Amino acid sequence: MKLKHLFAVVGLTFAVSVQAADMKELRVGQDPTYEPFEYKTPDGKLVGFEVDIANALCAEMKMKCVFVDQSWEGIIPSLLAKKYDVIISSMSMTDERKKAVLFSDKIYNTPSRVIAKRGSGIDGSPASLKGKKIGVLKGSTQEAYANKVFAKAGATVVGYGNTQDSYLDIASGRLEALVADVVEAKAGLLNKPEGKPFELVGTSLNDPLFTVGTGAALRKQDTKLRDRINVAIKAIRANGTYKKIGEKYFDFDPYGM
Repeated sequence: MKLKHLFAVVGLTFAVSVQAADMKELRVGQDPTYEPFEYKTPDGKLVGFEVDIANALCAEMKMKCVFVDQSWEGIIPSLLAKKYDVIISSMSMTDERKKAVLFSDKIYNTPSRVIAKRGSGIDGSPASLKGKKIGVLKGSTQEAYANKVFAKAGATVVGYGNTQDSYLDIASGRLEALVADVVEAKAGLLNKPEGKPFELVGTSLNDPLFTVGTGAALRKQDTKLRDRINVAIKAIRANGTYKKIGEKYFDFDPYGM
């Protein structure tokens, strides 16, 4: 390598390191349609478990969180295009995503299950879903699982840009089942009046897709920022902040499931 090129690389690395250390704001990409993790109240206020977690991490890092709305389908491309610095939005740390982004340590891990109408005969097994339309969030681990298991058994997997549209379609009869995160499905559908005809069926889906948990996603070169976020995650776990936030939204520890 020519000396001037070496100096350029060293200078760039130093600049990136200084930038990570000196950041005063952290731009956080979120898809705010995923209650209770990140969603908006009727008056437009952004709230949720991961909103509070992100703010706690920013406080530990002496930064201010600036939240940026982004639809799920474009959430990784927009990170890579530098629309924001990090994704903290219920993103499972799959091997496929690791090809494109750098992940922090785990933020939480909750199970996924099938949701269907009471008395429908759907029990969560592939055989019971043959010929049925199943709604999933596009680009999600639930979509990957549904295509891997249920589509092969003869189900039709229908992808949605956000979970709210899938809830509207199952309530109106355009879908016969959903594959979704249990906590989000309870908050977004099952615990609401329109969700009363529906229930969780079968058991939690057992697949490596659902064992990795979620993490903050960053551009691959942003290792310094990733390290700072990891230190902050450990800090809020140790000082009780994570537990306090979890108890605000859940009756269980979302970290360990």
